[in-house]
Amino acid sequence: MVADIAYLQQSQQQISQLESLFQRQREAFRANPMPSAGQRAQWLKSLRELLYTEQEALIAAISEDFSNRSADETRLAEIMPSLHGIHYATKRLHKWMKPSRRGVGMAFQPASAKVIYQPLGVVGVIVPWNYPLYLAIGPLVGALAAGNRVMIKMSESTPATSQLLKDLLARIFPEDLVGVVLGEAEVGVAFSRQPFDHLLFTGATSIGKHVMRAAAENLTPVTLELGGKSPAIVSADVPLADAAERIAFGKTMNAGQTCVAPDYVLVPEGRVEGFVEAYRQAVQGFFPQLKDNPDYTAIINERQLGRLNGYLADAEAKGARLVPLFPEAQGRRLPHTLVLNATDEMKLMQEEIFGPLLPIVPYRQLEDAFAYINDRPRPLALYYFGYNRGEQQRVLHETHSGGVCLNDTLLHVAQDDMPFGGIGPSGMGHYHGHEGFLTFSKAKGVFIKQRFNAAKMIYPPYGKAIQKLVHKLFVR
Repeated sequence: MVADIAYLQQSQQQISQLESLFQRQREAFRANPMPSAGQRAQWLKSLRELLYTEQEALIAAISEDFSNRSADETRLAEIMPSLHGIHYATKRLHKWMKPSRRGVGMAFQPASAKVIYQPLGVVGVIVPWNYPLYLAIGPLVGALAAGNRVMIKMSESTPATSQLLKDLLARIFPEDLVGVVLGEAEVGVAFSRQPFDHLLFTGATSIGKHVMRAAAENLTPVTLELGGKSPAIVSADVPLADAAERIAFGKTMNAGQTCVAPDYVLVPEGRVEGFVEAYRQAVQGFFPQLKDNPDYTAIINERQLGRLNGYLADAEAKGARLVPLFPEAQGRRLPHTLVLNATDEMKLMQEEIFGPLLPIVPYRQLEDAFAYINDRPRPLALYYFGYNRGEQQRVLHETHSGGVCLNDTLLHVAQDDMPFGGIGPSGMGHYHGHEGFLTFSKAKGVFIKQRFNAAKMIYPPYGKAIQKLVHKLFVR
């Protein structure tokens, strides 16, 4: 009882602090509503220097939260793309901020028109636990480049990383510019209820619905980066070693705890056993052993580990054949497992897996694979493996997904010059690169007229003269 009271008191204190922080950020934005390009560039340069200098501390904190996270995976999937994203935005900031000139029709001359890109104000960012650094820094970069103030709600599942990032960002940014909010689920709910000028959420589709509902109370626009069951298609003629190795890379990164990880693989009926063997060789080539292997990332916590083991037990009970690629688990290092004979009745075919379990679904014709995908909620990513250019175009034209890789996995997310975002149940809106700048900006149309006013010709009272003029100006 005493512990419960203390917990509630702490949560209430944290909620009060975040509400106060929001007001301070709003006041600070009003005092400086259009930061210069120089100011924004300096913010980004300071952020880049901080991440570069403190990368080892961040790697250690993330590994602590996971019980073991491969240091090289953190460098590849979190540090490197964060640094590249900051560099990309900094180099293009002046170009992005430049007003865009627009045309004015002859009927409205003399006048000019332009679009200016104005900061929205205070941006809220809700960060998941699976990539706690990259999924905090990516939105932060876009929001700062656009001139906003930013509040970041870190995940309670990554306490070491969350506290470290809060401390590090406080070194270079005043809290009324960038503030990090910590706390449990109740604090997250209160965070989503703040009247932000934009709210970006990354996480599960089920929670995304609650976030969108809370934002709707304030008419806060949202960007939702959700997940879903991202498929991989193996074609009838692609070399199985090629496809298996690249799918294995995408599925084993962060132990499959990635929103764009391949969730299941569609394989031609006659190639299933060949794919199983090729995939086994690929994974065991990456990880010759599981025990004490620093490259093999663990599951984030016991609750997620229990969920994944529950999926395996449910699938086996309903007729699946499990093919574990390592003999046994070690702590929260869960063996990578292939699931054959998977059916729609199994839990792992109904929910995003988010772990090192990979169902294999056989298909007869490519049309059948498309139908299987299109009969289900639209995924965040889709992966196709095959070198036939005609089939590649069919994949692009006949399926819907947030993004696509042809003959690769994951790496489309790291391209700074492409938008990243979902579609339907896998999300809405985009960020990264220029699209991130646009997401966190108001593209404001401005119509400009000086002293001479030709529009007086169309002012009331109306008569035959205006009717003739309007008739001549009609465009057929």
